[in-house]
Amino acid sequence: MDVPKEFFLKDYKKPAYYCDTVELKFVLNEDKTHVYSKIYVVRADEASGSSPLVLDGSDLKLISVNVNGKQLNEGDFYVDSCHLTLPSPPTGKFTLEIVTEIYPQDNVSLEGLYKSSGNFSTQCEAEGFRKITFFQDRPDIMAKYTVRVEADKTKYPVLLSNGNLIGQGDIEGGRHFALWEDPFKKPSYLFALVAGQLESRDDTFVTRSGRKVTLRIYTPSEDLPKTIHAMHSLKAAMKWDEDVFGLEYDLDLFNIVAVPDFNMGAMENKSLNIFNSKLVLASPETATDADYAAILRVIGHEYFHNWTGNRVTCRDWFQLSLNEGLTVFRDQEFSSDMGSRTVKRIADVSKLRNYQYAEDSGPMAHPVQPHSYIKGAEVVRMYKTLLGSQGFRKGMDLFVERHDGQAVTCEDFYAAMKDANNADFANFMLWYSQAGTPVVKVTSSYDAEKHTFALKFSQEVPPTPGQPVKEPMFIPVAMGLLDSHGKDMPLSLVLHDGKLETLAVGGQAVHTTVLRVTKKEEEFVFSEVFEQPVPSLLRGFSAPVRLESDLSDNDIFFLLAHDSDEFNRWEAGQILARKLMLSLVADFQQNKPLLLNAKFVEGLKSILCDNSLDKEFIVKAMTLPGVGEIMDMMEVADPDAVHAVQTFIRKELALQLKTDFLRTVQENKSSEQYEFNHLNMARRALKNISLAYLASLEDPECTELALNEYRTARNMTDQFAALVAITQNPGKHHDEVLADFYNKWQHDYLVVNKWFALQAMSDVPGNVENVKKLLDHPAFDLRNPNKVYSLIGGFCGSPVNFHAKDGSGYKFLGEFVVQLDKTNPQVTSRMVSAFSGWRRYDETRQNLAKAQLEMIMSTNGISENVFEIVSKSLAA
Repeated sequence: MDVPKEFFLKDYKKPAYYCDTVELKFVLNEDKTHVYSKIYVVRADEASGSSPLVLDGSDLKLISVNVNGKQLNEGDFYVDSCHLTLPSPPTGKFTLEIVTEIYPQDNVSLEGLYKSSGNFSTQCEAEGFRKITFFQDRPDIMAKYTVRVEADKTKYPVLLSNGNLIGQGDIEGGRHFALWEDPFKKPSYLFALVAGQLESRDDTFVTRSGRKVTLRIYTPSEDLPKTIHAMHSLKAAMKWDEDVFGLEYDLDLFNIVAVPDFNMGAMENKSLNIFNSKLVLASPETATDADYAAILRVIGHEYFHNWTGNRVTCRDWFQLSLNEGLTVFRDQEFSSDMGSRTVKRIADVSKLRNYQYAEDSGPMAHPVQPHSYIKGAEVVRMYKTLLGSQGFRKGMDLFVERHDGQAVTCEDFYAAMKDANNADFANFMLWYSQAGTPVVKVTSSYDAEKHTFALKFSQEVPPTPGQPVKEPMFIPVAMGLLDSHGKDMPLSLVLHDGKLETLAVGGQAVHTTVLRVTKKEEEFVFSEVFEQPVPSLLRGFSAPVRLESDLSDNDIFFLLAHDSDEFNRWEAGQILARKLMLSLVADFQQNKPLLLNAKFVEGLKSILCDNSLDKEFIVKAMTLPGVGEIMDMMEVADPDAVHAVQTFIRKELALQLKTDFLRTVQENKSSEQYEFNHLNMARRALKNISLAYLASLEDPECTELALNEYRTARNMTDQFAALVAITQNPGKHHDEVLADFYNKWQHDYLVVNKWFALQAMSDVPGNVENVKKLLDHPAFDLRNPNKVYSLIGGFCGSPVNFHAKDGSGYKFLGEFVVQLDKTNPQVTSRMVSAFSGWRRYDETRQNLAKAQLEMIMSTNGISENVFEIVSKSLAA
C-alpha cells in the first residue's frame, strides 16, 4: 500500500505563484455541479523562471483549462489524482480559467461542496477547497473572491457565499442567481457556499463607530424558533470584542447557517459561519444548560475568528494553534465574563487534564505549534499572566496592526507581545516547539530568625516521540502566601539570582505575584515573612504543568478551607481526591477493604453546606476527578480498579451526606419559567449533582425522588439530569425511563443524540452488545457525524466497556473504524484516537488493542488521517 507522506514545519516553502483575485461561478444541479474558476496569477519575485504552477485537486472531473483566454491542449498541462500542473506558465501576470465537474450529492465525506438533508453546503478547512476546483489550496494564498451561484429557485431559494450580496435575479428555466463579493483577502479554506430551503431570523447590530450590521441565522423553517439564544450570543460576542479588544465587525452583513450534517462544531468562514445544528438550536424544552453554554461559547468563538484567524490568518497548518489557541483563549475570556470566571477556569483546566495531558504522555504527543487548541490557549493565557491585561491588549493591538491581511506565524504573535511591551521572554518560544507536559517540583523552607521563606523549583519535561531531551521552559508561577489565620500575607521583597527585587506596586505590597521560572533549578527567597506561611502555588493555573510540592495533607486541607484564590481552593480538593483515589486503587488491587477518609468527607460536607459559596463552584468541588485523569497518573492504567473506586466513593459520599443532599435538592427546586443565566444554571447544577449522588444508593426513597424529578421536570436540563441519575443502575426503572424519553422526543434528532450518548456511555458490563443493537436503530445514521460522536464516541468514553478485558470493546471499535473510514475519514480519525494510549494498560489489554491497530493498518486504502494515528500508535 502507498504510505502517506508526513510533512514537517522545516519542509515549508513559500509558494512560487500567488493569486490576488478569484472569480467563481457555481451551476448547481441535482445530478452534477459545474464550477467555473477564473484566477489572476502572478509569479513570486523569488521564484525561478522554470517553476511549474502546481494546483491541488481531489475527486474532480476536469472539463477545460484556459490561460489568458486560450484553451490549453493535452501536453500543455498534466493531471493526476491530486494535482493539475502547468509546466511552463506565462512569465508575467496571467489569467487561468478552469472548468470542473463535481458531484456534491455523492460526497459523503462532508468535505468540499456536499449535499445533505436537501441542501448544498461546504466545509473547506483544512483541504476541502481542492474538492471544488483546482487551486493552490494552502493558507498563505490569500485573495479577494467574487462568487456567482446559480440554482433552481424553488428548490434552493436561498443562495449564500462570503462577503456582501451585490446582485441577484432570475434566469431562464425557473432558476435564479446570487452574486457575492468579499472585499477582504482570505485563504481558500475560508471559502463558503450554502444553497437550500432555509429561513432566517434577522436582527441588527450597531458597531461602536455607528455602522449598522444585518445579522441573519438560517435554518429550516421548523427550527427557526430555536435560534433566539444563538442570536443573543452573537450580539453579546460582537459587543464584548469591541469592549475588550477594540475589534469591531468589518462588513454590512453577518450570516450563520445551521446544518445537521457537519463534521465539526462550526466553521468561521468569513461572514458566512456554517454551524453544526447542535451549536445553534436551543429551547428550554430540548436543550440543557450545557447546550446553552456551548452555543454561547462557540458562537463567540467563530465570531472572534473574524480578526484572529480570518483578517489575520495562519501561514501554514503548523501555525494553526495561533488561529485556534488565540481564539479559544478569547472565547474562554468571553464565557468567563458572561458567567463565573472561576468556574470557567476550572472547567477548562479539567478538560486540559483529561484530554491534553493524556495525549502529551502518549504516542500522539506533539508540540503546541501544529494544532493544539486547548494547550495553545494556555500558552496565550501565559502572555496575559506575564504582561497583565493592559500589556496583553497592547500586544494584541500591535499584532493586528502589523499583520492585518497577512498569513503569519506563532513567532509573529510572540514578537508583537514582546515588542509592544519591551518584554524579556527568554525561552518562552519553547512552549510552541517542545511536546509534553513539564513537571515542576517545589520544596519550601522557613527561617524564623531571618524571617525569610524560600521556594526551590526544579523542572523537567519528559521525553516524547522524536524529542528525547528537552530544554527548561519559561513557566510563570502565580503564587501567594497564607498566614496562620488563612489570610494573604503582603509580599514586598524577593531574592532571586543574587538580586533583591521589589514586588510592591505603587509602593503597596501585593498579595499575589508571578515568579518567572526559566531554569532547570532555581530559588526564590521572600523577605519580611514573620511567621511560617502556607504557599498557594500556581494560582489560577498560571501554566499548563504538573505541579508536585512538599505540602502536607494538613497544608492542603488548610488551602481548601482558606485560599483566597478560588481556583486553588478547588485544586486543593482535587489534589486530596486524586491522592485518595490512587490510594484506594492500590487497596482495591490488593483486595483490601475500601475505607473513605473521614476528613475528606467532612471537607466536602463543609463546602456543600456553605451558603456563601457560588453554587456552581460547589458543584465543581463535589465532582470527583475523571477516570482518565486518574489513569493518566498511574504507571499501569487499570480502568476496572479506577471505576470501582470512583463508584465506591460516590456511594459512600451519598450515604454519609444523604441528609445534606436531600436538603440541597429540596432547597434548589424551582417551578419558575426557565432562564439561562449564571444564578439559575448554578442552582439547577447543584440540585442535579445532589440527585445523581442520591440515585447511586439505589434505595427506594432516592429512586422515587429521581423518578419524580424526571416526571415533573419543566425543562430539558432537569429532565435529562434525572434520566442520567436513574439510568446509573440497570433494572426496570432504567428501561422504562429510557423508553419513555425516546417515545417523547423521537422526532427531535438533537435530543435523540443525547439518548444515544447516554446509553453508549453506560458502565453496565457488556454494554457493547447494546451499542451494536443501537447501530441498527432506525434513528441512527452512519452518515451523520453527530450520531457517530454520540454513539461510538460515547462508548469509547466508558472505561469499563471500551477497555473490557475480553477485548470486545477494542474489536467493536476496530471493525467500525474500517467501515467508517471508507466514507468519512475526518470523523473516523477522531474515533480511532481512542486506541492511541494502548501501551499504558496491562499486557492483556495491550495485546488485544495492538491486534486491532494492526488489523486497521493492514486494511487496503485506509485514509491518511487514520494512517497517521494508527502508525504512530503502533510505533510508540
